[in-house]
Amino acid sequence: MASLIPETAQKVAFTAETLRSLAKQSDGIHLIPLRLRRAIKRYIREKEQPHMRRSVLRLSESFNKIKQANNQLVTTTSNELIQDSMGKSIDRAQRWKICTSYGDTGLKYRDDETVAYVASRMPSVYSACYRVLKEVRRRLPGFAPTSVVDFGSGTGSAMWAIREVWPHSLKKINFVEPSKSMQRACQSLFQGQKDLPLIHSYDSIQALSKNLQKSDREHDLVIASYVLGEVPSLKDRITVVRQLWDLTRDVLVLVEPGTPQGFNIISRMRSYILWMEKRKCRKFDALDHTCKDLVSTKCGAFVVAPCAHDGACPLAKGGKYCHFVQRLERTSTQRSYKKSKGQQQLRGFEDEKFCYVVLRKGQRPRQVPLSQNPWPLDGMKFDTLKEQLAKRNPEDLVIDYEDLIKHGYGNPVISSCEEEDPVSYASDLTETDALIEVNEESEEEEEEEDGVGQADLGSGWGRIIFSPVRRGKHVTIDVCRSTKSDGSEGAYERMIITKSDNPTLHGQARKSLWGDLWPY
Repeated sequence: MASLIPETAQKVAFTAETLRSLAKQSDGIHLIPLRLRRAIKRYIREKEQPHMRRSVLRLSESFNKIKQANNQLVTTTSNELIQDSMGKSIDRAQRWKICTSYGDTGLKYRDDETVAYVASRMPSVYSACYRVLKEVRRRLPGFAPTSVVDFGSGTGSAMWAIREVWPHSLKKINFVEPSKSMQRACQSLFQGQKDLPLIHSYDSIQALSKNLQKSDREHDLVIASYVLGEVPSLKDRITVVRQLWDLTRDVLVLVEPGTPQGFNIISRMRSYILWMEKRKCRKFDALDHTCKDLVSTKCGAFVVAPCAHDGACPLAKGGKYCHFVQRLERTSTQRSYKKSKGQQQLRGFEDEKFCYVVLRKGQRPRQVPLSQNPWPLDGMKFDTLKEQLAKRNPEDLVIDYEDLIKHGYGNPVISSCEEEDPVSYASDLTETDALIEVNEESEEEEEEEDGVGQADLGSGWGRIIFSPVRRGKHVTIDVCRSTKSDGSEGAYERMIITKSDNPTLHGQARKSLWGDLWPY
């Protein structure tokens, strides 16, 4: 459950450096961990089949066929389901819960398709999951899941990301994956890994629920990545997400491809869960105070990321759609089996576009009374460019050339002829020393992030939902923000940050990336 942050935590005076560090959520380029690259290489060597490039191409065509078939289906739900899913249509929902099992629809992965998926798609899916879960850790520093449900686990991409983000907390994980070929590939990839949690695999949510006691059905983290798009009807998606929400004790993560269809799925599932929990809270409010104290902590839900509010999505009815991008360095297997489009050589990186939502059970934390605006920039005074120029000390502008020469800055730069091969990539490393180095870097990065602090969940931080446009001395950013202190409503806003009006925020805007936060 969400815990309230003390009121004094919001009253800390922010500086330009702290604002920039708290707003930073995106990664420029992500490098696949060496242990995962080694596991993929080992698996490909064992399972490699002739005409691998053709298999990768067929797999991509299969994904496109599923997307086109789903787009042709009816994407509206009956009024009974939306307006009275807790009432008259409860029998129908229970019938779906029994009859509908994930795996009856979508792509049935054969062995050759599974190998092609591991070689071409697994690093990209892992990078998107890692980017999302890393933000969950930064936004919820006290959250460390011990039990996880991975719905549509496939080859285990989400689990690799979970182990990278929370390397020591995970104790138990339950996979829900109907494809036996995918299950075997997941087991093969994890073979030889150390400190693995307790792993169980199930064919459906129904099989998972039957094998668990009621006290063990709720899990700290439930994640469904790149799977809801393979469920053809909206009714079945709502049923699946409702079951996943019932299995969630704390945090639910949904990730889909960064396409209009993926955004449509995430937006609808987000709206449904928030509506369902609001309806449940209204029922509890009608009870007497004695019962209300017992059940008030069991109702409610709020969005941790990417939305800064729990209201209707301002882009849902517009021509744009909310998605994000994670650049990753391609592994050697991806470069071997993926085909380039009109290029002689495949690029060393690729951009994985994705949509996601992170929902947490409970009420959105409120750090200050609603009569006071809890925006981070409240009370901060920024100097204009003219004021900063007036405060300059003339002595600071004097350049001591003798001091520069003394420290070597005046010496000509000698370029080394022994440069690395331009077509070699960090993803080709195989030495044990490199693995130790990567582990040390990840530990240092974790320590740095833990010391940065937390961008609070009180709706004072907006989200940059498109790439900032930098032109001369002004930056244009598109921000989805909360318009109310309680986070009940939000809006889409285009802002122009100029250097003359606010050089501090202008510098932050120039360094901001697509997906970062923006303070208000």
